[in-house]
Amino acid sequence: MDECHQDVTRCDLCETPVPPKHCDICHIHLCEACVGKHLSDQSKDHYIVPFNHRVSIPKCQYHPQKLCLTLCKDCNVPICAICSSFSEHVEHRKEGIVKAMAEKKELIRKDLQELEESIYPKYQEAATNIPVQKDDVNKHSQKLTTALDNQGKALHTTIDTIIQGMKSEIDVMDAQHIAAIDEQEVAINKRSTEIKKVIQDLERLLDTSDVCLVSEYTSRTEKFRSFLGQFQVTLPTFTPQEINREQIHQQIGSLSELVITYPVGTLLNEPRILTDIQTECGYLQSVSCLSEIELWTSCYSDKILRLYNLQEELLSSVQTKSGNNPYDIAVTLSRDLAYTDSDDSSINLVSGTQIQTLITLRGWGPHGLCSTSSGDLLVIMTSDDGKQTKVVRYSGSTEKQTIQWDDQGKPLYSPDSYIKYLSENRNSDICVADCIACAVVVVNAAGKLRFRYTGPPSTPRESFSPSGITTDSQANILTSDYDNHCIHIIDQDGLFLRFIHNCGLQYPWGLCVDSRDKLFVAERDTGKVKKLQYCK
Repeated sequence: MDECHQDVTRCDLCETPVPPKHCDICHIHLCEACVGKHLSDQSKDHYIVPFNHRVSIPKCQYHPQKLCLTLCKDCNVPICAICSSFSEHVEHRKEGIVKAMAEKKELIRKDLQELEESIYPKYQEAATNIPVQKDDVNKHSQKLTTALDNQGKALHTTIDTIIQGMKSEIDVMDAQHIAAIDEQEVAINKRSTEIKKVIQDLERLLDTSDVCLVSEYTSRTEKFRSFLGQFQVTLPTFTPQEINREQIHQQIGSLSELVITYPVGTLLNEPRILTDIQTECGYLQSVSCLSEIELWTSCYSDKILRLYNLQEELLSSVQTKSGNNPYDIAVTLSRDLAYTDSDDSSINLVSGTQIQTLITLRGWGPHGLCSTSSGDLLVIMTSDDGKQTKVVRYSGSTEKQTIQWDDQGKPLYSPDSYIKYLSENRNSDICVADCIACAVVVVNAAGKLRFRYTGPPSTPRESFSPSGITTDSQANILTSDYDNHCIHIIDQDGLFLRFIHNCGLQYPWGLCVDSRDKLFVAERDTGKVKKLQYCK
């Protein structure tokens, strides 16, 4: 009898079996008869929900005495009643936490079903088609080679060199085509692996009652759905001509170029400016989002850190602790503002109106910094003698990691202190804009070099001037090209996707992306911050 009694869920007040209600605040089970009795205790709050809808409601991080009974749908975070009425969430869309939890669970179920039943099978099908594509390349190139041989037999032996040259062109195009297919295969296999992991994560989310984990969930299904566009290939053709010995070269014929067109994904063909904010900065350098409607700025011409909203209203201004001009800024996970001071070799934290010096360096000057998904700070710094540059990861004021050399013992970054900014990507890569090197240098979380991006293949290396850098939710890397008045967008593997250059940007410098992938661009010379939409 005792074992049976323990196995059945009972009302915590009267032990009636299988109670239909639950108080999410007091964490007790209730039968219908005991609900009124429980609510009569007015010494604390109560939140009665059906037993099957019970969740673990978190306490507010800003008001620990309050529970987060509401979800801010714009920020995708649980909030308490005070935050709902008196903070940046006032005008945001809101919903009861239990209803929001149910909607999120339903979204997870739908995404899991679509990934398992539709998207992942298509990736598997695309992967099986790769060997067929490679075989078709060989068959087509053989036809071209045979046609050239037949034409060459009718010509004088002096044209053999020209024929061989055209065969070499085919070989080059074959290599390009195979390389393109190999890239597609790698991408498909990589995305397939990601999908399997996402499926596992979603299955775990469906089983959890943790509101924070579930409320942070953002669907990535559109990313996987839109990726499946195949690149387009225009195969080269051979056009024979009647032999004219006086114009042998022209009479041999011509090979058309191999054309491979990659799918662009969800990037907009015509990015557009949503908001134009005129700041008080005369030499605007950095911008960092506090929220979707508030942003911190810093400039190299004065010592003031300024917080603006989208209506150009100055909400707060803070002078640096040393009175020096800041080099770079970054909003942390705790919504404080970190900044580097190169002149006194310090890294500082602004909380409200108070400034705390987190780190004071010796022999090194800090430059760009960013806050990571784990709450660490990444800082790029150059030695005082100007001979070395490194990236250092800090947890609080404790140094956790140093990144400086590649596998051959060569420096990853140029030694000069001129223009160096960095950002952590969604896949934990560390991306550095190194202007002197005319490159974006990307290493993985362990510090191993993945690639260097020096501009699109058709662009001369010396014309690329990367300054600001940021990343988005799709793991794309965006870097401002100051001298060319544009922004480069590349994917997480260094493949150039497109420019943002047709919406009137002038001398873009600092960059940041908000939670909805809206891009904020700091124009150095105009003192403006422009909010752009560049993707769907």
